Amino acid sequence: MARIVLAVLGVLLALYVVFGLVIPALIGMLKLLVIVAVIGVVVVAGVTLYGKLSK
Repeated sequence: MARIVLAVLGVLLALYVVFGLVIPALIGMLKLLVIVAVIGVVVVAGVTLYGKLSK
């Protein structure tokens, strides 16, 4: 009986870790990567446009 209870608690803890900690962390990293990528594209486009217009 104790083995079943501990197995159920282990499954619940694993689900909490996955849905409460891992998935939000991954989503946060993806948001950060998207923001950095957008800033990089804007900087490259600005430098390219400035280079073409200054000639």
